[in-house]
Amino acid sequence: MLPSSNSSGEISFVDALFTSTSAICVTGLIVKDTPNDFTLVGQIIILFLLQLGGLGIMTFSTLILFAAGRKISITDRVLVQEGYHPGISWDFRSLIKNIFIFTFIIEFSGFVLLFLRFREDSDLPEALYSALFHSVSSFCNAGFSVYSDSLMSYRDDILVNITVISLIILGGLGFLVIREVLRASRGLIRGAKIRLSLHSKLVLSLTVVLIIGSFILFLLLEGNGAMRNFTLKEKILASLFQVVTPRTAGFNTMDLTALGPASVLLLIMLMFIGASPGSTGGGVKTSTFGVVLAFVRSRIAARESVHLFFRNIPQENIVRAFTLIALSMNLIFFSSLIIFVNQPQLVMKDVFFEVFSGFGTVGLSLGITPHLSSLSKTMIIITMYAGRIGPLTLLYAFSRRRAVGKFEYVEERVMIG
Repeated sequence: MLPSSNSSGEISFVDALFTSTSAICVTGLIVKDTPNDFTLVGQIIILFLLQLGGLGIMTFSTLILFAAGRKISITDRVLVQEGYHPGISWDFRSLIKNIFIFTFIIEFSGFVLLFLRFREDSDLPEALYSALFHSVSSFCNAGFSVYSDSLMSYRDDILVNITVISLIILGGLGFLVIREVLRASRGLIRGAKIRLSLHSKLVLSLTVVLIIGSFILFLLLEGNGAMRNFTLKEKILASLFQVVTPRTAGFNTMDLTALGPASVLLLIMLMFIGASPGSTGGGVKTSTFGVVLAFVRSRIAARESVHLFFRNIPQENIVRAFTLIALSMNLIFFSSLIIFVNQPQLVMKDVFFEVFSGFGTVGLSLGITPHLSSLSKTMIIITMYAGRIGPLTLLYAFSRRRAVGKFEYVEERVMIG
């Protein structure tokens, strides 16, 4: 809200809160045009919030305490480690160090590649700044851009598309998966057998299936629709880009308002699934979606146990997966209902797309974000916050820590379905 942060010298409290929430929750929804309504100071504040939100408050706090020579409590160590993979013992200092090293290497690589392309269109300072901003925003799955049209101007540029897509995917896979893949790659070079955890196998396989499957479907749906005037090269790049970015990134290389209802529904599904646990992205997560699919498959096959890759899934994981999806759908429904009541003139498709985008911390929109009322913006703010923190985390934060009185009621069946 500082006058030096925005071009007009002032911004409303709700708009400032919306922008900062969208940045710290790495969402990308905007009520103000980032390059035109914010000064360099304001954009740098947004960039800092993107990086802070992408890596996580606990991770940054731990780094600061280490730098100050402070001791980290056992509870805080467990909290940070559980955020990257529960049940695995890490060397704590090595964990924090590797997270920042990996982040720096990936973001710097993206920065160099983007700079090589942006330098052709801009002077040196602008190219450096634009490359840095988009590299951080891409890896953190944020979707903020210093261009008013996002990346639509680079729709046919292979280098920009592949670089941003790679950063989004790497940011959305999660630290554990990247670490295991690198370790397996080194072992493969030495001729050792590749060993990945069940989590990594599930995340990698579902990520590949979702990208390839949705890419083919999107190309078929919009090849003669919203992309009918595109060249074949543009159709392929735009389709691939537009099915990767809903995995909580929020960039776009085409006009989303021109999409048909089927394509909008496809993007909503991808936004709801989101990225993977321990990553910079949001959504209910790929592993949650995978566990639910495995459960449905086991019931169809009349099996008592739920298994994936020759491993049984614990009952606790299944319960958490269904609880998370139920809480998420209730949150989305409640937020949408409030917005419909407050602004009944809005189109249902646009509102649901907006709310799913906010919950999945994606940042894609069909153009209604600046036209939302203060109450509707507040609901999106709450949705973004809950989507980034996680509905289960919020439930545990406000629920009773332990049960009072150990007893059970008589069991009685009800009709289901």
